[in-house]
Amino acid sequence: MKPKVISIILFLISVNTFPQTVITGKVTQEKGEAMPGANAFLQGTYDGTSTNTNGQFKIKTTKTGTYNLLVAFTGYETYSKKLELKGDTIHLTIQMKEAFNQLNAVNITAGTFEAGDKRQAVTITPLDMMTTAGAAGDVYGALQSLPGTTTNGESGRLFVKGGDSEESQTYIDGSLVAVPYNSSAPNVNTRGRFNPFMFKGMVFSTGGYSAEYGQALSSVLLLNTNDMPAEDQLDISILSVSMDLAGTKKWNTGAVTATLGYKNLTPYMSLAPQNLEWPHAPESSSGELSVRQKTGKTGLFKFYSSFDKGGFTIRENDLDLGGIPVDYKLVNNNQFMNGSWNGNLGEKWSMNAAGSFTNNLDDIRYAQTKVTKHIQGIFLKDVFSYPFGDQFTLKFGGEFFQKAFNQNVQMSSEIHDNSFSNRTISGFTEAQIYASSKFVTRIGGRLEYSDYLKSFKVSPRMSAAYKVTDKSQFSVAYGWFFQNPLDDYLLYTRKLMPERADHYTFSFQSFANGRTIRVELYYKDYKELVKLNGGEFYLPTSYNNLGYGYAKGLDLFWRDKKTIKNGDYWISYSYLDTKRDYRNFPEEAIPTFASKHNFSMVYKHWFGNLRSLAGINFKYSSPRVYNNPNSPVFNGEKMLPYRSLDVSWSFLYRQNVIFYGAVTNVADFKNEFGRTYASSPDASGNYPGAVIPPSSNRFYVLGCFITLTRKGNANQLDKIE
Repeated sequence: MKPKVISIILFLISVNTFPQTVITGKVTQEKGEAMPGANAFLQGTYDGTSTNTNGQFKIKTTKTGTYNLLVAFTGYETYSKKLELKGDTIHLTIQMKEAFNQLNAVNITAGTFEAGDKRQAVTITPLDMMTTAGAAGDVYGALQSLPGTTTNGESGRLFVKGGDSEESQTYIDGSLVAVPYNSSAPNVNTRGRFNPFMFKGMVFSTGGYSAEYGQALSSVLLLNTNDMPAEDQLDISILSVSMDLAGTKKWNTGAVTATLGYKNLTPYMSLAPQNLEWPHAPESSSGELSVRQKTGKTGLFKFYSSFDKGGFTIRENDLDLGGIPVDYKLVNNNQFMNGSWNGNLGEKWSMNAAGSFTNNLDDIRYAQTKVTKHIQGIFLKDVFSYPFGDQFTLKFGGEFFQKAFNQNVQMSSEIHDNSFSNRTISGFTEAQIYASSKFVTRIGGRLEYSDYLKSFKVSPRMSAAYKVTDKSQFSVAYGWFFQNPLDDYLLYTRKLMPERADHYTFSFQSFANGRTIRVELYYKDYKELVKLNGGEFYLPTSYNNLGYGYAKGLDLFWRDKKTIKNGDYWISYSYLDTKRDYRNFPEEAIPTFASKHNFSMVYKHWFGNLRSLAGINFKYSSPRVYNNPNSPVFNGEKMLPYRSLDVSWSFLYRQNVIFYGAVTNVADFKNEFGRTYASSPDASGNYPGAVIPPSSNRFYVLGCFITLTRKGNANQLDKIE
């Protein structure tokens, strides 16, 4: 017994006489905040511990020699440091770096509004696009409640940050839409050509956009069509001005949707007062076919085709003929096809291929003049993407766009037949580099060549974003943007260059607790704009690229989905300062489409007891300018401010049946859009003029939306205005 006791005592003494190293430290985040629960241990041993509530730890070890101390915490890069263990005390101050994760990383938001279900924090959603009062189920109408846009009631098109409507382009699933709006008469507003029901989300970039997109001086609208449906479905839409029937058939790897529509405003216009005379109210028939097919494990093929045939006759007073009434008759035929494929090529490569075809024919008759306009467009695009790790992705691709435009004008005394065909070939590359999850840069460039203009242009693009907190960030963007001159000019000359605009954008955005605030400053420098020198319009020498201009401003956006229970509202405000000397301007002046102050407030409220969604939208635009040829000051006159208070009500009668009603301008604000004048003076030397009124002071719509499915729980609440 005695020898055993002695052995134990000797063993304990020997253990305590081994050299012991004590490692202490404090673990913090990059901002200095303590990190409790971090694991600290010596690699290859069982010696380790966790940090306490103050981020401190203490490790005692009898190991000697060189070992790696590791500190690990979920969501942060593992800390590693070589230590020489020799029986002393080591004190460390350890700062952990957040591990990079693209899902939580900063995103570039300068000049961009995004709607969709893939982003964690978006400013608007697809549902917002259709439930905004006054939008009348039109994507472009809904966008006019966002900052950066100016309402032009006599047009209905997009006017963005001091840019004309021709300076915006629309893409569907990556391919260009050559004719995105319905045809209309001068000073009569129009709508977007496509059914908003087909889109699951959108990206609206008001400047500084990616090198992937070109031929747009001001903005691009990227629309993404729906993916695979959940089940077979039949949708019936009955409105006071139209009827639509859409059926969807689904199979394991694909689906097809077919839609037929008919619109006739004759019954409506016979009841609702109109400011214009319509011998034949707008009438049209349309059809759509959409196919979605999965390919392999990751690929998805989409095909969309539409046709639309419609027309109207409007009676106008011709000021050049002493104000006598003259009919303006329009017949339009439009066909559009679009196809795309998205998928992976191997483990890392991904590809997006897209193409579209447009065929648009306008047949116009006015007095003794007959005008035929024919546009054909073919667009092809291929984009490749390859990630060289989580923090560096390279994207590159190319485009081909061919546009043929023919215009035939037959007058009583002469005939003009002009046409041109232009092929634009483009290539682009862009690198997205994450220095950390808080800072990202996107650097790229675009090359474009026009065979008609014999023009080769290089467009550098750069943008960056820095995340200040988890919910707020700054973004900047800069780039050169080119666009070919108007078709009406290219009909008569090919001795022009593409027009140019340089964008400078700085923005701040914060999203927290259901509230979003966004502030953006921008400056656009217009160069090489087309200017007419006063010669005959059909002479090539009458055109040059000596025009110039600028647009600068401030955009504010505030959205609150938290403060009011079951309520949601957003406020948009834009300040715009812009002038140009281009086209037939005699001097630098404010263009007629620009409004200095633009304000919009949208509010939506869900009444659970009434099973209803109510919406209200107030819009205001300060007076725009127009030119009075009887005045010595060019663009010196001002029209009335634009004001409209719009309301809507959606009632969920049953889960699959919705009744809907909406009224625009319920307060009956008086609106006008300047004046139009005769092209030559009368006997007294004055140019006769007349006010340009809206088509009607108010617009009313009633509708019923019915959805038939096997489960019976689907509806079209996300598809109504």
